[in-house]
Amino acid sequence: MAKKRAILSVYDKTGITEFAKRLVALGFELVSTGGTYQVLTEAGLEVTYISEVTGFPEILDGRVKTLHPMVHGGILAKREVPAHMTELEREGIVPIDLVAVNLYPFQATIAKPGVTMAEALENIDIGGPTMIRAAAKNFPSVIVVVNPAKYEMVCEQMANGGLDYEARLALAREAFLHTARYDAAIQDFLASKLGGQEFPEELLISYHKVMDLRYGENPHQKAAYYQETGAQRPGLAAAKQLNGKELSFNNINDANAALQAVVEFTEPAAVCVKHTTPCGVAIGKDIYEAYCRAYEADPVSIFGGIVALNREVDKRTAEKMQEIFLEVIIAPKFSQEALAILSSKKNLRLLELDLSGYKDHYDFKKVVGGLLVQEADHLLLSPEQAYQVVTERMPSEAELADLLFGWKVVKHVKSNAIVVAKNGRTLGIGGGQVNRIDPTRYALKMAGEQAKGAVLASDAFFPMPDVVQACAEAGISAIIQPGGSIRDADSIAEANKAGIAMIFTGVRHFKH
Repeated sequence: MAKKRAILSVYDKTGITEFAKRLVALGFELVSTGGTYQVLTEAGLEVTYISEVTGFPEILDGRVKTLHPMVHGGILAKREVPAHMTELEREGIVPIDLVAVNLYPFQATIAKPGVTMAEALENIDIGGPTMIRAAAKNFPSVIVVVNPAKYEMVCEQMANGGLDYEARLALAREAFLHTARYDAAIQDFLASKLGGQEFPEELLISYHKVMDLRYGENPHQKAAYYQETGAQRPGLAAAKQLNGKELSFNNINDANAALQAVVEFTEPAAVCVKHTTPCGVAIGKDIYEAYCRAYEADPVSIFGGIVALNREVDKRTAEKMQEIFLEVIIAPKFSQEALAILSSKKNLRLLELDLSGYKDHYDFKKVVGGLLVQEADHLLLSPEQAYQVVTERMPSEAELADLLFGWKVVKHVKSNAIVVAKNGRTLGIGGGQVNRIDPTRYALKMAGEQAKGAVLASDAFFPMPDVVQACAEAGISAIIQPGGSIRDADSIAEANKAGIAMIFTGVRHFKH
């Protein structure tokens, strides 16, 4: 019986020598190229160089070596079609039964700082994807392997009678995914070099699975976590889990919300989140003070919540956090003492993550049959930026600091969003309602007596003066809101009557 033939041409050489040895033991003749050929021959394997198959030398610095009928005829011939096999025999083409190929590292190349267009283009594989696609197209006859993790399965099945149809189909699907992801990375890179391509006509986004999840938002929903392929901002997938059981769908979603809020602050800050909504946010002179103040903002809602910190967790902070039930704690670092204290709770998930650059360029919202894409909302207001004081009374320096603090927080609360704050700490947070007065009343109720002398932030304008009236009754001293309502004059008049300072930002922060 004639030997089967395999082409091995891989950039990622993980496991390739052992795979090749097992193929030889299974009766395969090996054909290879370039670096793969060198690795295999140095391992003592008998390998045919690709030029001996094609009868043509590699040309153009190796750009053309496998693009030849002697290769692609052997891959693409349908074994069940007699005319194809007769044609192969007439042309002296040997059938190829297995193709193991993976591609030049285009994604790794373009991730390098200062990469040039010439370097990027040189790392676009041509022959590799062509062989992969040819083999995948003919998967009933040709085994295609692009993932070194599949070498073991392929050898085991071949040793036990051969790969069945389902296994071949799965390998072909993985092969087309491999080349599709590769092409998506290339077009994305080229698009980034074009002006005016912020929202291209065709949007190709590739994600790879990080893990299957136990369930989704509810136990009856299946779920998985995917990471954007080649993402410059790796996000939560880059976090190092130091303790606790595996993350759930809701853990990841809530943790992301907490992180997006905490990275708004340069001073020590703590953000406590439940159901993707902040329930307590505070800054402090150190991380211990920030956490304590965030906890005190709403000691009821934080139970079973997620906490994100933007400084290392020290022993004192860990001891304080251990006092209550938390699901997840995320920080850039945990001291050894803190880790020992918090790890005593075996289910408490501790995530260590570099928070620098934890921001997406785009925001996506899935709708049935489509996708909404917008720039992520990174706009902030600083004391140096333009804002308009629209009342007779100017805010004091302390009030202005709290107004800017509240403005950072309200960005991360579901619309209609209201935040009451004082001295760099939230006192009450309301949001997610279909009008503005109900979340205002809720936030003021949460603040209670502490609302006297506090400030209030609103993510959007006041369509009625009722919010200002509620603020006056509660003792709020200053308000920050976008302005822009046709009834702004009514709200300004109410604020002047109550001696409340009010700032218009000219910018809203809807979060739906």
